[in-house]
Amino acid sequence: MSREIAIRAEALAQGKSLDTVLQERKAITRRNTLALPIALGLPLAAGAAGAVATSQSLTSWYKRLKKPTWNPPSAIFGPVWTTLYLMMGLASWLVWTRRDEQETEVHGALRWYGIQLGFNTLWSFIFFGLRRPDLALFDIAALWGTLLATIISFKRVRQVAALLLIPYFLWVSFASLLNTAIWWLNREK
Repeated sequence: MSREIAIRAEALAQGKSLDTVLQERKAITRRNTLALPIALGLPLAAGAAGAVATSQSLTSWYKRLKKPTWNPPSAIFGPVWTTLYLMMGLASWLVWTRRDEQETEVHGALRWYGIQLGFNTLWSFIFFGLRRPDLALFDIAALWGTLLATIISFKRVRQVAALLLIPYFLWVSFASLLNTAIWWLNREK
């Protein structure tokens, strides 16, 4: 009942017929539904691109590096990153669905999201592809900062979207420490 009243009020306020408003809402719902697999697929694709660089060095170069005692087993990284990428995708979709109400904020938030996703992907190519943990430190610092900006901008649009990025932020913080430790332990190489 209250939903129907809200739709009628929206139609009246916009000077449109009830049928027109209902048609517009259906179109928005359809667009949002179609956008979800894209939003989920984008970070997964970025992760897959990074995995290409990772896989070439994982069994050879990375295996020979000195690592801290608190380095997780390699089998942990795939499931953790897959989960985080799906959470990132869902968060970006939740923000994107607000584009009609908060256009400027949504565009800004998604811009930060794209930048941090770029740094995320680039890190694998620097660390594993170039085999340069030292240079990867600069990238992961930029990732950390742009991810923080993404979380702040997502919070302005939709708080639950920002909350979905907190595990990712914590993992990147841990990865930053791990990157630093690996660089430090292997700096003479």
